[in-house]
Amino acid sequence: MACGSCMGSVERALRATPGVAAARASLAAKRVAVTFDEGVTEPQKLIAALERRGYRAAEMVGSADESAAARADDLLRRLGVAGFAAANVMLLSEVVWFGAVTDMDPATTSLFHWLSALFAMPATAYAAQPFFRSALAALRAGQLNMDVPISLGIVLALGMSLFQTIRGTDQVYFDAAISLTFFLLIGRYLDEKVRLRARGAAENLLGLKALAADVIGADGSVRRVQAKALAPGMRVQVTPGERIPVDGRILSGATQVDTSLITGETVPRVASVGGVVHAGTVNLAAAIVVEATATADNTLLAEIARLVAAAEQGRGHYVRLADRAARLYAPAVHALGAATLLGWLLVGAGFEQALTYAVAVLIITCPCALALAVPAVQVAATGRLFGKGIIVKAADGLERLSEVDTVVFDKTGTLTRGEPSLANADAIDDATLAAAASLAIASRHPYSRAVVRTAHERGLAFAVASDVVEEPGRGLASGSRRLGSAAWVSGSMDYGEAASLWFSDGAAAPVALHFEDQLRSDAQAVVGALRQAGYCVCLVSGDREAAVRTAAVAAGIDDWAAEVRPAGKIERLLGLKAEGRRVLMIGDGLNDAPALATAHASLSPATATDVSQTASDAVFQGERLAPILDVLSVSGAAQRMAVENFAIALAYNAVSVPLAMLGYVTPLIAALAMSLSSIAVTGNALRLRVRRLALPRVKTR
Repeated sequence: MACGSCMGSVERALRATPGVAAARASLAAKRVAVTFDEGVTEPQKLIAALERRGYRAAEMVGSADESAAARADDLLRRLGVAGFAAANVMLLSEVVWFGAVTDMDPATTSLFHWLSALFAMPATAYAAQPFFRSALAALRAGQLNMDVPISLGIVLALGMSLFQTIRGTDQVYFDAAISLTFFLLIGRYLDEKVRLRARGAAENLLGLKALAADVIGADGSVRRVQAKALAPGMRVQVTPGERIPVDGRILSGATQVDTSLITGETVPRVASVGGVVHAGTVNLAAAIVVEATATADNTLLAEIARLVAAAEQGRGHYVRLADRAARLYAPAVHALGAATLLGWLLVGAGFEQALTYAVAVLIITCPCALALAVPAVQVAATGRLFGKGIIVKAADGLERLSEVDTVVFDKTGTLTRGEPSLANADAIDDATLAAAASLAIASRHPYSRAVVRTAHERGLAFAVASDVVEEPGRGLASGSRRLGSAAWVSGSMDYGEAASLWFSDGAAAPVALHFEDQLRSDAQAVVGALRQAGYCVCLVSGDREAAVRTAAVAAGIDDWAAEVRPAGKIERLLGLKAEGRRVLMIGDGLNDAPALATAHASLSPATATDVSQTASDAVFQGERLAPILDVLSVSGAAQRMAVENFAIALAYNAVSVPLAMLGYVTPLIAALAMSLSSIAVTGNALRLRVRRLALPRVKTR
C-alpha cells in the first residue's frame, strides 16, 4: 500500500470476499486486520483477493518491530510526563527566585519547595526509569555506562533537595533533576525513532514463501496443507501463478518458472520432467507435480535467509561514534565528581557544600549534548532524505554510508528498470501489435506483459483471443496465430535467434519482436558522477553474461561479473573488503539480500523484495538513481556535523567543568548550562536541512 486510495482498495477487495465481516487497513504498518468466517473462507482466499487487485500479501505471524515500537511509545510517555513536570517546577522555581529578591516569607518559600517536590519526585521516579534500569544492569555486571553517572546525578540532586526542603534551607534543585531527565529523554527518544523510521516491510521471507500447498496422496486425492507440514518425498501439485512451496524435482508437466528472486534473471526458465525447482519461485505457465526433496528450513530460500541473518549479525558489531565516546565518559565523570567532593573537603568546606559542588559537576558534565550529537544529526539528515524519497532504516546507516569508497550495483531492477520493454515497437504496425497482444494477455511471461503494455500505451483496442493454448518453452497459439520462439513460430524457416519473440498470423510472414531491459534514465550520469568523485564502481549480477555486458557498457562500468549466485556475491564483497575497501551494495532481489547485509552499507529501490528492503540500510523511491548521490552527499555532511557536535560538547565541558569544580556553578545553573549545550547541538544539526551539499570525494585506490 502506498497511499490512502490503496487502503480503500484493499479494504473493499476484502469486504467483497464471501465470509468477510470486516477489514481494517493500516498504511503506516502496511497491514490489514480481517474478521472472517472460517467456515466460508480462509487466509489464502483473502490473499488471492488482494493479488487480483495488484497487492501482494502474506499471513502475519508477528513482528520484532512491535517491541521496538513499544519502547518508543514508552519513552514518549515518559518524555511527556517529564516535560509537564519540568515546566511546572520551573514556574514554581521562578516564584522562589522572585521571592528571594522581594523577601518572601520563609513559610511561603518552604511551601513552594514542597510543591516542587510534589511535582518533581514522582515524575522523575517514573520518567527516569530507563536510565535507572540501565545503570542498575551495568552495576550488576560490574561495569559502568553513561547511565550510571546520569542516575547518580539525578538521585543525588533529588535526595539533597528533599533533605534541604525538610531542613527549610534554600539549597533545593528539583528543577535541575527533572530538567536533566527531560533533556536526556529527548535524546533517547530521538535515537529510538531513528531506529524505527520507515520500517514496516516484512522482516523475514514470509512474503516469498508459499504458506500452503496441494499434496497428492497415495490414492490420488489432493488435500490442502500448510507448507510447514510438508516433508521430503511428498508429491505437491503447483498450479499456474502459485509459488512453489518446496525444493524438488518435477515428476510430471512442463512449465516456465520465474526465478528472478533467486538468480535475478528476468527471462523465465523452462522446466520439465526431471528438472529441479526451488521454493519461492513462481510457476508461470502450466500445472506441474513436484516431488519434494527439501522443505522448510532446508530449502534454498531458507539458506539465503540464513546468509542474510549471518551477515547482519557480523555487521551488528559496528560501533557508533556516541558509543565510542561513552566508553570514556562514565569513568571520567565519576573521577571528576569524586575529585570535587574530596578536594573541597580537604580545603575545609562542609560536607553539604562539597556534595553540592560534586552534584553540580555530575549535572554539568551530563551527556545531553553528547547524547544528542548523533540523534539530532540523524533526524535532520533522515528528514532531508525523506523529502527526496529516501528512507533511512538502520540506526548507524548514515555513519557507514559516509565511509564507502566503492559502489557495487546489481543489474536487474537496480541499474535497469527490471522489466523488459518492446525495443522495436516503432517498426510494428498497430494491427500486428493488437493481434499479438490479444494472445500475450493470456500469459504471465514478462515478454507477453511487455507486448500488452505497449499496446495499451499506444491506445489500441483488442479482445482476448479465444481458446489460447500456452506451450511451455515455445509460446502461445490460437487458431492460426502464434506468438513464441523463432523455431516454433517459423517451423522449418530460419529467421535467426536475434528476436526474443516472433508473431505469425496464418500465411503472413512472421514478425520479430525485440525486447530489452532498459537502463534507468540517469544510470549513465550517476555512474559518471560516482567515478568522477573517485568511487570505484562495479556491476555484479546473477543475469546472463550477454545481458550484463550490454548493461555495463551502456552505463560506463568497466568492472563487471555475470551469473553470480548469492554466495558468490558475498565472496566478491569479502574480497573487496580484504583489499581495504568499504563497499556500498545496491540491489533489489532476493539473491541480493545476503550481499546487502554483508556490505559495509547498502541501498535498495522501493520496488525491491521485502527481504532486500529489510537487509538494506536505506530504501529509495522513484525510477531514477539520483537518490544514490543524495544519500552519499547527505551522509557525508551528517558525519561531519556529528563531529562538529562532539566538538561543541567537548568545548562546553572544557569550559564548564572547571568552573563547576571550583564552586562557581550551582546544580541549577549546571542544569541551565546543560540545556544550552543541548540547544546548541540541536541548532547545529538543523543546519543540515538547508545546506547545499556536494558529493564527497574519495581517494582513488
